[in-house]
Amino acid sequence: MKTIPRLMLTACLALPLLAACKKDEAPVATVAAPVTAPATADDAAWRTYVSDVVTRNMEGIGNQPYVYYLPAPTGDEAADAGNYERLADKASSDVSRGIVRGNMLAYASSDSTKMADIVVDAFASVAPDTMKGVRVVFIGSGADQARVSEAVAPAGVEFVFVEAK
Repeated sequence: MKTIPRLMLTACLALPLLAACKKDEAPVATVAAPVTAPATADDAAWRTYVSDVVTRNMEGIGNQPYVYYLPAPTGDEAADAGNYERLADKASSDVSRGIVRGNMLAYASSDSTKMADIVVDAFASVAPDTMKGVRVVFIGSGADQARVSEAVAPAGVEFVFVEAK
């Protein structure tokens, strides 16, 4: 009579231990393949691509990134000029106020030359070595890499170039 209650008690005590053993198995982490740069000026595809690139470059960044994306031209010159001016003003304003260590600035557009112009203008008045510890990611054409790199270098930022190809 004492055997059955002892076996039941032993089973009740051993069951959680057996269940815990299964939890020790490490989950397999899967890494999604990088999104390729869109061959067209499709804004939805570009936004997905930019989001993927920004996410892959977040290592060591403790804050929400500042992402500057210039939409593709729509054919409406007034609207396109307005988009460009608003983004250029925002980028210049943010950089002139100062960006502290641990932040990331990401610049991207299907029109790499216009985005490079925005970056060069935004960093034109930044005092030397005032943005150490800040990462600047430029997503664009290889033809604009040197120009952007030279513009941001005096600020002391970590420059990352991602060629959109």
